[in-house]
Amino acid sequence: MEPTILHIETATDVCSVALTQGMEVLGAKESADGNSHSKNLLPFINRLLLEYDVKTTDLQCVAVSIGPGSYTGLRIGVSTAKGIAYSLGIPVITVSTLESIAQGAKHQTGNDHCDIVPMIDARRMEVFAARYDAAMNLVDDVASVIVEENTYAELLKEKEVIFCGNGMPKCKELLSQFPNARFADFTLSAQYMLPAALKKWEAKDFADTAYFEPFYLKEYVAGKPNVKGLH
Repeated sequence: MEPTILHIETATDVCSVALTQGMEVLGAKESADGNSHSKNLLPFINRLLLEYDVKTTDLQCVAVSIGPGSYTGLRIGVSTAKGIAYSLGIPVITVSTLESIAQGAKHQTGNDHCDIVPMIDARRMEVFAARYDAAMNLVDDVASVIVEENTYAELLKEKEVIFCGNGMPKCKELLSQFPNARFADFTLSAQYMLPAALKKWEAKDFADTAYFEPFYLKEYVAGKPNVKGLH
């Protein structure tokens, strides 16, 4: 039986929800309006289910983007996924945000031969990045990377590489000096979680709903308050 899955993507400034049945994307709702996750997430879910006449009891699984990414965004997405899964008694599947970005680049470019390096913006010239081959096998694991002139030089001497994600634009000028560098500019969407989510569904690779946590990569550090009198 083809599973009906609700996908939740809140790891970056994009708030996105997708509804899928088997390999088919029924529809998606999304906003790239920055800090709108808490306002938009539940209304997006309700609207999507209503629009495609899918009852909550028809859902067989919730997939959620697990990070790395925004601390607040990830907390909102994960807590919502857990709440839905608990209330319906269905499993949760977690999907790497970087894998979703790489799938988006593969979908947009029709790539069948380049490696893909998805990047999530961190501070200054730092990004959270990984590397996948054209078949979406993980080659280099998720890491915090400072992008400098020669960071990807050896790799780009050997092969073409597609750079993508919201960390890519700030690195593009440095990377453009290499003829093998390619760039995919698109908006992250929950629908790109589908291939990884289906693979995990078929393997019954479900998260422990009670105990799984977002993958932040780095510990959250609260900024110093700048309100007078708060020190």
